[in-house]
Order: sequence, then structure tokens, then C-alpha cells
Amino acid sequence: MIAGVCAGLAQRWGMKARTVRLLFLLSCLLPGPQFVVYLVLWVMLPDRGY
Repeated sequence: MIAGVCAGLAQRWGMKARTVRLLFLLSCLLPGPQFVVYLVLWVMLPDRGY
């Protein structure tokens, strides 16, 4: 909902945006660079007004 990254990925993979957001939030419980990946995707994904 912040930058449309999850909505863009959901559209690309044919999933619901809510599901992708939930998976992202759950992945934040694991150690790793999730926020860095989110920021990179924010820059890389084209703006389509999600």
C-alpha cells in the first residue's frame, strides 16, 4: 500500500494483492534483507498507479 510493490507483484503473478502483502509481512519475521528488496523493487517497478 505504500509504494504499490506488492500490488504490482500480485498482478504479475496473478495473485491477490492482499495475499502478497500478507506473505511479505510474514517474511519480515525471518532474518534477511526484505526491506532492502522492497526498496529496490520500489525503484525498479514501473509506476502504473496502483
